[in-house]
Amino acid sequence: MGSDNVRLVYPKQNLPDPPVATVTEKGPRASMLSLKEKDRPIVRKLLSAGCCVRCVLRFCCVGTSSTYRRSYEDIHKELLAFISEEDSPQSHSASGDDKPDDPPNKRMRIDEGSTEDSVTPAQTDSDICPVCLGVLQDFCDPTFAKQVSDAVKKQQYEFDSLVLTVSLPAQLSVREHSCWLHVKKEVREKSMCLGKDDVIQVKDAFKWAVQGKIGQELGAAVVANSPCEVSVGFIHPETEKDCHFLANTCPDCFKPTKNKASIFTRMAVVKALEKISEEKFSKHYPCPPKKPNTRCTALDTTCLHTSVFIAGRYNKFSRELPQTPWVIDGERRMDGSVEELIAAPLLSSFRADGFNFSSSGREDVDVRTLGNGRPFTVELLNPHRAKFNRNEIKQIQETINKSSDKIRVRDLQIVTREATSRMKEGEEEKTKTYSALIWTQKAIDGSDLEFLGNIKDLKIAQKTPLRVLHRRPLAVRQRLIHSMSSIYLDKHHFTLKLCTQAGTYIKEFVHGDFGRTKPNLCDLMKTDADILELDVESVDIDWPPAIPD
Repeated sequence: MGSDNVRLVYPKQNLPDPPVATVTEKGPRASMLSLKEKDRPIVRKLLSAGCCVRCVLRFCCVGTSSTYRRSYEDIHKELLAFISEEDSPQSHSASGDDKPDDPPNKRMRIDEGSTEDSVTPAQTDSDICPVCLGVLQDFCDPTFAKQVSDAVKKQQYEFDSLVLTVSLPAQLSVREHSCWLHVKKEVREKSMCLGKDDVIQVKDAFKWAVQGKIGQELGAAVVANSPCEVSVGFIHPETEKDCHFLANTCPDCFKPTKNKASIFTRMAVVKALEKISEEKFSKHYPCPPKKPNTRCTALDTTCLHTSVFIAGRYNKFSRELPQTPWVIDGERRMDGSVEELIAAPLLSSFRADGFNFSSSGREDVDVRTLGNGRPFTVELLNPHRAKFNRNEIKQIQETINKSSDKIRVRDLQIVTREATSRMKEGEEEKTKTYSALIWTQKAIDGSDLEFLGNIKDLKIAQKTPLRVLHRRPLAVRQRLIHSMSSIYLDKHHFTLKLCTQAGTYIKEFVHGDFGRTKPNLCDLMKTDADILELDVESVDIDWPPAIPD
């Protein structure tokens, strides 16, 4: 800038001519964009490189969100007016940079048609920002905000708040680094204190520009944390080309993964940029970055609501109903299941995409669950409606109970993800009570059963039963039979009541499973025995909380 008559030439942005710059009584125009006198050389340098106006604000560390919401045209006018202001004594006074030995600066004129003594960027027909690749140019207006909002409305979610997430092409990190190195020399020469981390991120600038408009269109608050997430993504065809040099210079940062289509993920690129030296980067990549041939393209807007968790207790009254769909060798053996009967009305009411069912243990298909029922949870995936009052939940419970006479649900309620862990905490230390109909090969009378009531905390060792070996690992599990009692029926039948440690295989304790459970009831009674019917009488877990009828 050695000439008295310096002319700056910037790429045309198809925008109206800037207004004549003026300095008001309140201070220079810089205050309107939260810019300071020290930002002038950075603004000039970035505009000369073809950067868009919002990227200029970012590199000047303008952290006022409302500034990014202004129209592109308004920001452009203000920036051109800002750099064309005369560095008058009033301007120096306002900025605090007044130095008595500095020579007076002349007014700089913006003349797009002149090339004499001008700072001229590489000429190109493209007006796409070389740093954000158009994200902060073309997608920050009300039209795009409405496009996003309309896409959300079509998916028919119900929410009163949302969080906006943005995914960007990985090469934006490369171009950002290149632009930072470009302005870094200017920063050093002016002895300014400015770090790369001070630069406003593209994601943040984009959010500041559009999230208010999106929230207004949807009638919802846009906040930092919300169960409802609206995702906006951008892609660019030149990602591989821009990042390829990093794979050669930092190959250990880029490793193929099964779930990623490209090795150039944002995290991998950022890691490589932290590792590569400024000298080596500048050798392989231009600073400032070159103008791209194409701009970013917006992907389809997607919505995702965090899971909703439902807890309750169920009774199973049928001996022909599995807890979960019974599939053997790819073939379904029985129609219906406990989880499907419970989940169907929940899926319909919450308009969820799917579910995960979990319970405190499980009963066999021919075992009933009586008493106060077995605790269970249902995770509803991506529910489009998530808020229900207590009466509405009660109505869903009634719908479940009316759908089949094979099950009944009680204490249905919405719980947190964290609360569901209580169902599994100390599960094996809990107790369960059973009632079993026993057959004995040897004829018996009441006196043959009396000794059973005297047995307390019987320790047994159970090798994984043959019938579940296909889905459970082979192991020997130590279990406790806390107590037993009996009711004599006839000379070959009696009812056995057991209170056991959770996780005990009752059928195997009765018949011995070919000696895989020791000791067993056959050993104790010195006769072959088998179990004809089994009922779960209680699952002693004090969760979820009981809800009065």
